[in-house]
Amino acid sequence: MKHTIEKRPRRPVDQALGERRRQQILETAAKLFAKHGYAAADTQLLAEELGVGKGTIYRYFSSKEEVFLAAADRGMRMLCDQVDASVQEIEDPLHRIAVAIRSYLAFFSEHPEFVELLMQERAQFKDRKKPTFFVHREARVEQWRAHYRRLIAEGRVRDMPVERITDVMSDLVYGTMFTNYFTGQRKPFEAQAQDILDVVFHGILSDAERRCQKNKETRQGDKETRRQGDKETGTCSVPRAD
Repeated sequence: MKHTIEKRPRRPVDQALGERRRQQILETAAKLFAKHGYAAADTQLLAEELGVGKGTIYRYFSSKEEVFLAAADRGMRMLCDQVDASVQEIEDPLHRIAVAIRSYLAFFSEHPEFVELLMQERAQFKDRKKPTFFVHREARVEQWRAHYRRLIAEGRVRDMPVERITDVMSDLVYGTMFTNYFTGQRKPFEAQAQDILDVVFHGILSDAERRCQKNKETRQGDKETRRQGDKETGTCSVPRAD
């Protein structure tokens, strides 16, 4: 008679525990890469920092490159989550823009290691078609373009291509983030956000100068119209003194 061996049920996989371990690895890796650089921060150093064996890291990631890119991606997801949470309860569209900019600058002020990772990614992985930062930017830019279309439709923002608006706004906060990292943050991020908003919302020209510029544009347009008319009729106008 054959005796069957009763198999003990395997311990259920604790997915929540596994995800916490994965996030712990990425959090530590981001700081390690930022401190030592991609080349010097190997998986053995990461394992020692975590107090685990290298096998634990390879249980979640197949290579150091995968750890690095996942850490950079995690940083961008954290940024997006923070910005989304900050504007969730805000109804006024212009106020949402202001709060989003402050939240963006606040995030990189609190997590400078992710600025370093974005720079290292560009240096180490030049063959990537699109860096992590721009992957996330492109995935979310349309919602902001829709935001500006609404403001234009309401007459609160002048009629202009929304792509132009989002490109300029993105370049302003992106540049501020890197400037802070390279030269040190010279003023609180709240003040920096206010400076950006003041220049973008109100411009640098006085009301009188804007009227002057508008008059110049009108006169220039009149001149162009007269020149075009002369070409069509074959006549030559005497230049007018403006």
